[in-house]
Amino acid sequence: MSAPTVTPDWQEILGELARGEDDSLLRRLLAMWCRERDVAAAALYVGETSPQHLAASFGGRSFPARADDADASELARVALPNGVILHTPGSAVATGAIDALLVQGAEIRRLRRQVRHQHFQKNYRLVELEAVYEVGLAIASTLNLDDLSEGVLLRAVSLSDARRGALYLLEGDELRLQGTIGGDARERIPQSDRQVALLLADEADPDQDVLPGARHILAVPIEIDGLSRGLLAIGDKESRTGVGPFLEADRRTLGLFANQAAIALENARLHREALEKERLVREMELASEIQKRLLPKDTPLFDRFELVGWNRPTWQVGGDYYDFMQLAGGHLGLVVADVTGKGLPAALLVSTLHSALRLLFDGAAVDDGLLSRLNEHIVQSSSPNKFITLILAELDPETGVLHSLNAGHNPGLLVGANEEISELSASGMPLGLLSGSSYRSQGLEMTKGDLLCLYSDGITECVSPSDEEYGQERLEELLRRERGRPVSEILTCIETAMGDFAAGCPQSDDQTVVLLRQTS
Repeated sequence: MSAPTVTPDWQEILGELARGEDDSLLRRLLAMWCRERDVAAAALYVGETSPQHLAASFGGRSFPARADDADASELARVALPNGVILHTPGSAVATGAIDALLVQGAEIRRLRRQVRHQHFQKNYRLVELEAVYEVGLAIASTLNLDDLSEGVLLRAVSLSDARRGALYLLEGDELRLQGTIGGDARERIPQSDRQVALLLADEADPDQDVLPGARHILAVPIEIDGLSRGLLAIGDKESRTGVGPFLEADRRTLGLFANQAAIALENARLHREALEKERLVREMELASEIQKRLLPKDTPLFDRFELVGWNRPTWQVGGDYYDFMQLAGGHLGLVVADVTGKGLPAALLVSTLHSALRLLFDGAAVDDGLLSRLNEHIVQSSSPNKFITLILAELDPETGVLHSLNAGHNPGLLVGANEEISELSASGMPLGLLSGSSYRSQGLEMTKGDLLCLYSDGITECVSPSDEEYGQERLEELLRRERGRPVSEILTCIETAMGDFAAGCPQSDDQTVVLLRQTS
């Protein structure tokens, strides 16, 4: 005989539904289902696809967590929308009403859990954002890159419960280790290294050497305006059971934090660059002041000669040099030199040259051996890729006799009263190129109206907008045309000619001119 139809207690069912007691509701409905079918035990499994998981059970029997694991020989199966009921054998005829209630109860339970999960995720997201915001404020409070890097690492491992971490910043085409915590890390990683792509894709090789010995690694890029600035990597997430893998929530949190850190790191980098630039500016200003002191403070005066010198470096300091020296017997020493390169390295070699010249001129005559001794000094005191071109002249004001030595420099130009030009040509290699170099002096006699011009290649190699050089020929024409003027006016003409010819193009090389004119 079949069991009587079970009438649901709607008051109790609605009460449990209103109170959100979904598990209790399902058990009550499942008990009613068992009584209606006259079965001893049953279990409700839910899920659209396999495996379907246990939602509620009734009776004294133990059921597995998944429907697929149940013993099919002992249990009968009733298919439901989005689920299944497994039960012990029974004898009653089902009406189907309780089936529908179970289906609806399971759906209500699923929806409630989904809402609770979404609510939890929303609250967790808010807490996560607040945490990231707070640590972002904390790290943004310093502009010291070393302190900031340490703060970034401490907070990165703290946010994700990691045991260790490493921060890399981009320098050129490689990621260089800025700081590490909890263990060693690889010092340099080429940005094109396959390991970087694997780390960012969460597919690190087991034998990776970014964080040696780490079993689990999570890495996120540090980017500014879509451009890579570095890499933040953490390793081995702490858990109650030991070390485990990182969760998707950890990746999201670390990514948000990396965005905050990127701004702070970029600000710190720019601050460091500004400080470095300020330091370099101060050093350049100091070097410029020192170099200016190497140039003649006063111009020697002679009854029958006019003398002037001028120097304009490309940068604050340069590699051009000129000097006037009082020599034995009332003679005048003139020198114009050009050191390879520009900036501080060239200025340092200029200082070496200045000291050596002063020492060598102390009691020594301007002869063939003087440049040989100077060459040996430069060879021994400078790097192999540095050399100096130099023209040196000694004038006897009484006789007008001029002796010159030229070490690979532009030829000096002596413009005579008849506008003919004699060259003081090179007779040896530049200083510092080769030990044992020899040089030969050249003698000329200046007469009334003669004009001597010593200059650096910054004059003849001055470039126009059409990329044409000023050249020695234009300089000779200017000297012929203006030779009768005082040397200060001739110098002004040269400066003006340089400016007109360049027509706004930036100065590409240091410019130096020394002019000597015999007036009577």
